[in-house]
Amino acid sequence: MNILLDTHIFLWYITKDKRLSPRILDTIRHIDNRVYLSVVSLWEITIKYQLGRLPLPQSPEIFIPEQRKRHHISHLDLDEASVGHLVNLPEIHRDPFDRMLICQAIQHNLILVTTDTDIQEYPLQTLPA
Repeated sequence: MNILLDTHIFLWYITKDKRLSPRILDTIRHIDNRVYLSVVSLWEITIKYQLGRLPLPQSPEIFIPEQRKRHHISHLDLDEASVGHLVNLPEIHRDPFDRMLICQAIQHNLILVTTDTDIQEYPLQTLPA
């Protein structure tokens, strides 16, 4: 299974947050699954860090790649084909970061792991956390 972590799921995972269900933990850790974190999530984390809304032990450009590597999570770059899905994406969700994650999941046939019920209304595979 190829999965894309929503930003909050990644943050919960690396901080061992209790809101992450055992089922999702098992899915992320399963050796046969390929787990991705989008550069879009790094962008979102960086903005929240700069605004003082997300404390981190190090600056995000250092901390996030280190955590990704430590937890065997692959990076996913933003590509033109993914952005192209925006034109046909229904206006269910207004958050631009989430909309891009949706587009990437559609383009790359990834299962998006999220607790966001608005995202779960889109025509893509999700794994509700």
